[in-house]
Amino acid sequence: MSLITSKSTKRVLVVDDIADNLFLAQFILENQGYEVNTANSGRVAITQVETEKIKPDLIILDLMMPEMDGYEVIEYLRNHQKPPYIPVLLMTADTSVSCEDALHAGASGIIYKPWDLEQFLKKVEMFNV
Repeated sequence: MSLITSKSTKRVLVVDDIADNLFLAQFILENQGYEVNTANSGRVAITQVETEKIKPDLIILDLMMPEMDGYEVIEYLRNHQKPPYIPVLLMTADTSVSCEDALHAGASGIIYKPWDLEQFLKKVEMFNV
């Protein structure tokens, strides 16, 4: 049973440089009724946000990626993104990164890897998506 059956389909963009993480997040979210797009780098994510006519309702963004890390992506989005504001959940395996660090960087929250499925879905649902 989908957790969002009474809502219209919501769009989530998942950004991670590890293909297995993208696949797993997409599988989990699509099974809950979300429409999921993926990006394997920060630059690809920015391009998708800038060029898609229908913007994602939420971005789940890995912190540690080559070329452009999650902090740089958030900074770019916050400085160049036109309304509507898109919440970003920062995703990391680095437990030394606090929720306060994520919020200070412009994220709306943080998800730690490896994911606890229940916590992962609760974090996503917090944004009414």
